[in-house]
Amino acid sequence: METEIIRGLFELQDEGYGEFQGKLIPEIPREKVIGVRMPALRAYAKEIAKRPEEASEFLQQLPHTYYEENNLHGALLSIMYQDVEELLIQIERFLPYVDNWATCDTMSPKVFRKDLPLVYSYVKKWLRSRETYTVRFALVMMLGFFLGDAFEPEMLQMAAEVTSEEYYVKMAIAWYFSVALVKQYDAAIGYFTSPVLEPWTHNKALQKAVESRRIDYETKMYLKTLKI
Repeated sequence: METEIIRGLFELQDEGYGEFQGKLIPEIPREKVIGVRMPALRAYAKEIAKRPEEASEFLQQLPHTYYEENNLHGALLSIMYQDVEELLIQIERFLPYVDNWATCDTMSPKVFRKDLPLVYSYVKKWLRSRETYTVRFALVMMLGFFLGDAFEPEMLQMAAEVTSEEYYVKMAIAWYFSVALVKQYDAAIGYFTSPVLEPWTHNKALQKAVESRRIDYETKMYLKTLKI
């Protein structure tokens, strides 16, 4: 059923961008990608949030049909829920319907910083999920919120213990460890000198770390010797 919100998304359509975006998310059928650039979508989310009744009705309509509806859903959650506990409940409700890496990775609510211990309790639960993008979301949250002052060494072990054959989970683990080598080198390097990650993830993490501009040349040369 076409709603006013969906019609609004089509008014923002850029067909060329839709073709480009469709190639980046091959797991989504092309006909479900409208082609809306993220800056335009985020601006649209702010407009809809000014109409709380309409926005709330949209958030109840799961599953959505289009890729951009899912992106809009994630954007609205971050705007409309400023209480961390309420937001976490809404995200848990939405996560089973997240069906691609891009939607997953666009959700990074700044409000989480208000109560990182509570967020962490959910992250630990999400890591045990059987849903690909729930696990990936947990890893992306660890990367975004828990590699700074909130870092604990146990977090590296938790990420290392995630086992999955899913490409987007393995890539998230590699991404997490590559950033850990930037931000928490002393804690993370042992996972590569005494390898615990499966070889593809181990090597991908090293590759991404070596590509980082935040790691000095000598360290990059050393990291290259740790490839397996």
